[in-house]
Amino acid sequence: MSKLLEEHDFESAAHLLDCDVAAVKAVAEVESGGAGFLPDGRAKILFEGHIFYKYTKGAYEKGHPSICYPHWTKKFYLGGAKEYERLAEAETLDKTAAHMSASYGKFQIMGFNFALCGFTSVNAFYEAMQTDEGAHLNAFCGYLKHTGLDAALRKHQWAAFAKGYNGSEYWKNKYDEKLAQAYAKYDHE
Repeated sequence: MSKLLEEHDFESAAHLLDCDVAAVKAVAEVESGGAGFLPDGRAKILFEGHIFYKYTKGAYEKGHPSICYPHWTKKFYLGGAKEYERLAEAETLDKTAAHMSASYGKFQIMGFNFALCGFTSVNAFYEAMQTDEGAHLNAFCGYLKHTGLDAALRKHQWAAFAKGYNGSEYWKNKYDEKLAQAYAKYDHE
């Protein structure tokens, strides 16, 4: 059985969110480059040291400055499978905080959003994110429904969606523009 999403999965999600398929595909592409898994079979992740700092109250800043720092920065990103090295280092210090501090899968949902995605614990969320892109899509749909971001997605309000999904500084990475471009591509398929 494939770990990857198929067309009918996107169609089901679009029906659930009351939006068009192109909108769901646009978010998938922008958030993860279209792939939810690394070549080695693990879910694509990005570890965020400023979130780990928040959940550990900065306890590991001095001894582990590349995974525990007070403000967002790209400086310590390693990308790809190397993000698991950063996650593993954090897990040795505080496993729950570590899992809360990474984004996962095809839709790059942060671990601290586990409850909004319908999970009872961040560790259950983490395990689900390792299974298949269907789990990523279900978490994404749950998150949008619980946060009300499905409305912005439905209306193609890319700036509002990007702000809610990626935070108030979404414009620095041009998330809204990237979403609009990806949507235009999939809308013409």
